[in-house]
Amino acid sequence: MKRLSILICAVALGFFAMGQTPKPVKNVIVMIPDGTSIGVYSAARWYKFYTQNNGSLNIDPFVSGTVTTFSSNAPIGDSAPTGSAYATGILQQSGNIAIHPEVSKNDLYPVDPERQFQPAATILEASKIEKGKAVGLVVTCEFPHATPADFSAHYYDRGNYNAIAPQIAYQNLDVMFGGGTGILTDDIKQHFADNGTTLIRDDKNALLNYQGNGKIWALFGKKALPYDIDRNPEKIPSLSEMTGKALEVLSKNENGFFLMVEGSQVDWAAHANDPIAIITEFLAFDEAVGKVMDFAKQNGETAVVVLSDHGNSGFTIGSSRCPGYDKLSIDKLFSAVTKYKLSANGLESILVNTKPANIKSEFKKYTDIDLTDEEVETLLSSKNYKESDYTKVGSSENMVRHIVDILVSRTCFGFTTGGHTGEEVLLSSYHPQGDILKGHVMNIDVNKYLQQVSGLDKPLSELTDQLFAKHTDVFAGMKVSIDKTNPSFPILKVTKGKNTLEIKAFSSVAKLNGKPLDLRSVAVYIDKNDTFYLPKDLSNKL
Repeated sequence: MKRLSILICAVALGFFAMGQTPKPVKNVIVMIPDGTSIGVYSAARWYKFYTQNNGSLNIDPFVSGTVTTFSSNAPIGDSAPTGSAYATGILQQSGNIAIHPEVSKNDLYPVDPERQFQPAATILEASKIEKGKAVGLVVTCEFPHATPADFSAHYYDRGNYNAIAPQIAYQNLDVMFGGGTGILTDDIKQHFADNGTTLIRDDKNALLNYQGNGKIWALFGKKALPYDIDRNPEKIPSLSEMTGKALEVLSKNENGFFLMVEGSQVDWAAHANDPIAIITEFLAFDEAVGKVMDFAKQNGETAVVVLSDHGNSGFTIGSSRCPGYDKLSIDKLFSAVTKYKLSANGLESILVNTKPANIKSEFKKYTDIDLTDEEVETLLSSKNYKESDYTKVGSSENMVRHIVDILVSRTCFGFTTGGHTGEEVLLSSYHPQGDILKGHVMNIDVNKYLQQVSGLDKPLSELTDQLFAKHTDVFAGMKVSIDKTNPSFPILKVTKGKNTLEIKAFSSVAKLNGKPLDLRSVAVYIDKNDTFYLPKDLSNKL
């Protein structure tokens, strides 16, 4: 009870930091450099200073505070619940995508047991349904990954792409740019054909030259895009380029738009402890920040919030490998990393196709590192190296891990973990009238601010109850059954008189007497309680 009181008090302080109610604006943009700790800002700044003699970042003029980000039952968050807190205002457990959590003995905040598993309406859904705004997502991960899903889907398990990918497709987004061509199903492609969505796959020129007025998806790679440092700029757009095109497309809506942009793979590089990938991924994100802030200032009707969803890896400038920290020159700290021309992933893709005799020269070519014989042997013993002794493949360690160890050993960077960390994250804000989010706030405060600047007519909690009522309540007194012939996509069947309604899980298109019916919202099925969550007024269609 004591810790709960402390938390509630902290939340109250967060509200105080927000100041007066901000003025609503036409356009709202949320930018998330996933898994970015403050050490990343510092390293990216010094790297830029060392390589360009300019240590300024596009985000600098807009830094306005810090955010405590956490799950409903844990101080250290996972991207699913932390991003979902920004999107919905509801604290959630690890793995949860925009859904009310189950009760836990470790809850840090009151959890309503009556609402567990109920999808929670997102700021993206409210912008589209309540305000008639265009909505979009721009990411460098595959499109059903945690953060984009946080704003556009609902499920208790972030890894269930079968449940998440179709929901995102059936949200009828105006813009979806990112990775994941291999995740598209025939059903999703058919839905795009039915609703007039332009689908672009692995064609940068087609995306950047797009001049249409309809909905557009552009995906690159079977899953995620490569790290920016490994990216072929002739074939794959940068995050900044995708963001610029998204702004162009979304701006055509006279009601305005909501856009979420994620620098998805700062987090992945931090998990890998790959310093050059961390730095260059953040700089690619910062380039997108510059594009967004230029747009917002010129547009005059746009608010922007930039913040990470959690820290990662305890990344530091300084390590026990480099004593005399206060006397280390900038050359000692940054010379080595500036010579790395690929990420560890990029190096792996080359080394797995390199003859053992050429490993040293290839490694030197991309890193300026002279490998020792022992390091070469370690690389050759990696489980995914095409070694002659197949019996060692399954028992040896991953090559990326070994490459990272070598890269880091030549630097003075430190890491405490390969996982997430619990420190506060930096907050940056822009509002045309100066009504920015500032000071120290909690993650759920961020959502309250987004609701306010979006000018929503009702709180998200009310929209939640309108869009996601239990099917047993919606169709009380009617004949109802659930067809689980395909367990991944059950079908709810409702009969009233001569009318029959069929609703497929994770779709927004039902069939009323065999004819398509737009539900306005995705139908979410939760197997844990065998329940469909649907618009409350759907029974009126029968």
